[in-house]
Amino acid sequence: MLDLINLNPAVEVALLGAALAVLPAAWVLRRGRQQGLQGWPAWQRVLTVATLFLTLDLVVFGAFTRLTDSGLGCPDWPGCYGELSPVQAHGDISAAQAALPGGPVTHGKAWIEMLHRYLATGVGALITGLMLLAWRMRHAGGLSPWWATATFVWVCAQGAFGALTVTLKLQPIIVTGHLLGAVLGVAMLTAQVRVLSPRLRMPGDAGAVGDATDTLDAAWAGAGLRRVGLAVLLLLVVQIASGAWVSTNYAVLACTEFPTCQGQWWPDTDFRAGFQLLRVLGGDSEAGYLTLAGLTAIHLAHRCLAVVVALALAIYAWRLGRWQVGGDSGSARPWRREAQVLAGLLVWQLASGLSNVVLGWPLVAALAHTLGAAMLVAWLVRLWVLPRGAVGHLVHAGTGAPQGQHPTARHHGRHQGHHPGDAHPAAS
Repeated sequence: MLDLINLNPAVEVALLGAALAVLPAAWVLRRGRQQGLQGWPAWQRVLTVATLFLTLDLVVFGAFTRLTDSGLGCPDWPGCYGELSPVQAHGDISAAQAALPGGPVTHGKAWIEMLHRYLATGVGALITGLMLLAWRMRHAGGLSPWWATATFVWVCAQGAFGALTVTLKLQPIIVTGHLLGAVLGVAMLTAQVRVLSPRLRMPGDAGAVGDATDTLDAAWAGAGLRRVGLAVLLLLVVQIASGAWVSTNYAVLACTEFPTCQGQWWPDTDFRAGFQLLRVLGGDSEAGYLTLAGLTAIHLAHRCLAVVVALALAIYAWRLGRWQVGGDSGSARPWRREAQVLAGLLVWQLASGLSNVVLGWPLVAALAHTLGAAMLVAWLVRLWVLPRGAVGHLVHAGTGAPQGQHPTARHHGRHQGHHPGDAHPAAS
């Protein structure tokens, strides 16, 4: 009997992931030197940006793995039949494929699954490296190393979910949790990049940070619209969970037309069966099969919630595009750009979502929908989180200087490292 958890190749997989992580790290090092980066905060930011980019790639490739039914392409973890690669496991894969040609184990699916694991291990190695560097350089002005440590804990938890995905045979609640965990990672890395980013500048600012910039930072930090954005973000996460539940239960094709479903506005549904969380893939709580009514309930719930989320995003983008500090129309320009990107991502999501329904769930549309969801989360996090230093100007706007600093040194704080107690929402 095959052991579902076989740690024999674990060290080899980890070493391969570390080797893969060297490639983007070397590229960042080369580019950073060409651009003349100086100081640990600048290097920390570009390394985190590279890790964020690869994490987005990992989210999309994870969706590709799921949508090509390759999640059990190698039925054990972390290797493939106890080996590092499908090449070494060729005989076992061939035997499984011959016994069940249309089953979950084929050579192609094995390679897709293992490539996903290699990429995940590479991202994990980058995050581990960032954590070690953050602790080593903790007095050099970068973010507190606890940020990188939290991200390291996250990637370990994601690895555990990956193992459970295999051992529990793609149980929907586990796969959904794995996807939500991936989105959480995107949010965490985006927040770190944002905190390390330059502070907002007024149009026409030649680079010097002055009173106008302080006003813009402080006004947005205390704006009610910014807090509304957090509420929209949380609503979006609920919708992503709903979409993951649709995908992991293969409920997309329960409705193949829009705006109706199965030729009706509201066909037969079984929400109790559809939203029974603890069950096997394709089954119900009574060891039977999940009915069409259950699948329809899952699909329609996602479709109805999509209307609410789309309206919330559209209204938020519209309000964001009109937001300005006092009567200064120039201060609205940066936010118009932010609003335009947000609106563009919303259109992307609506188009890819509708394409999944009316075009029969094409792979390209499904991957685009997953990427769009991750990008929306990243953009809303980017809007909510502020570059460090803005909170001091909000709290101490009367003096123009963060507490404990002389006014002439009010901008020096943006070059300093955070400490574990600095995780205020406005600077997180």
